Amino acid sequence: MPLDGITGSVDAATQAAALAANKTSSSQTMDSKVFLKLLVTQLQNQDPSSPMDTNAMIGQQTQLAMMEQVSNQTTTANEGFSLQMRMAAANLVGKQVSYTDAASGTAVTGTATAVSYAKSVPTVTVNGKEVDLDVISGLSTVTAPK
Repeated sequence: MPLDGITGSVDAATQAAALAANKTSSSQTMDSKVFLKLLVTQLQNQDPSSPMDTNAMIGQQTQLAMMEQVSNQTTTANEGFSLQMRMAAANLVGKQVSYTDAASGTAVTGTATAVSYAKSVPTVTVNGKEVDLDVISGLSTVTAPK
């Protein structure tokens, strides 16, 4: 970035170009990449006469490892919950279910005939209408007439 020799200022076009080149996508969460970048920056800018305490560095590396493990556990838990919802929806097929219709506010009962996993919450087809799994409030087994 060239500087004006007299004032030490940068012209507007050069400044705008430099800002555009340095723009990065902002992240609202502190992931391992951000943590590692901070650690490397800290090591690069440390005073050579008093380097970083090795205990502090080991502590930071431990924190990074713990953060990654917590992140992995969260991902695993979310995947497990999603699988449980899919299994619960699949188990409803052929059973009598009830739910409250959001539009009319009336209770509806019918046999679940199909399941769809197209949305984040599985939908169950009851009487030809797709109903979100979390709306279903009752369940009973259909018994064959004797």
